Amino acid sequence: MDYDSELSEDSLQSLFVWIDGIPLSRKKKNISRDFSDGLLVAEIIAHYFPRLVEIHNYVSASSINQKLNNWGTLNRKVLSKLHCTVPADIMRKIAECSPGIIEVFLLGLLRKIESRLMNNRQSTQGNTPESRPYYIARSSENDYAVKNPIPLAQLDLGSLDNQTRLILEEKEQALLASQETVQILQVKIRRLEHLLHLKDLRLQDMEQRLTRFDSVSSIQSSAQRR
Repeated sequence: MDYDSELSEDSLQSLFVWIDGIPLSRKKKNISRDFSDGLLVAEIIAHYFPRLVEIHNYVSASSINQKLNNWGTLNRKVLSKLHCTVPADIMRKIAECSPGIIEVFLLGLLRKIESRLMNNRQSTQGNTPESRPYYIARSSENDYAVKNPIPLAQLDLGSLDNQTRLILEEKEQALLASQETVQILQVKIRRLEHLLHLKDLRLQDMEQRLTRFDSVSSIQSSAQRR
């Protein structure tokens, strides 16, 4: 990731919409400060891949050292698995709340999450318990409430014949694929909806400016006639 790059307004707004759509332990007020200790980053990843993150490893922190401890653990145990590790100098900048850094990281994380969701749907590795993304999705008018089913591996299926077990496993894989597709589409829909809202606001602003310009022109024309 290029941490020296400056994100566009559309990219930032799309990022904020994505973050606001995830239930976090505290509301986003100042993104550089709120995400500086790594806790909310861990919560975001846990929202999509609960088996990948042990939230108790991360604590809300105000000291630089504790923030760096959180980020070190997150880097080693979680981000490395997403191929989204953070260099030591960038971790310190994030911990020190340097502006513009965490936004670049989060946008990169969003892309990694979307890529992993897509790969999980297409990969046979979805059979392993560690990589199964069971979701408890945010419920709203535009979202599907996805339950957290019990994996077949945790059930006693010894009394079933092989054919029945095979059918159940196929159904489970189809369910996982559907859940992952819903998650990906929900993220994309929220981003597109917000981009449309931004364009509407810009059109309204342009119309207001045009109205003010017409008013000023009319006043100037009247003054010149006098």
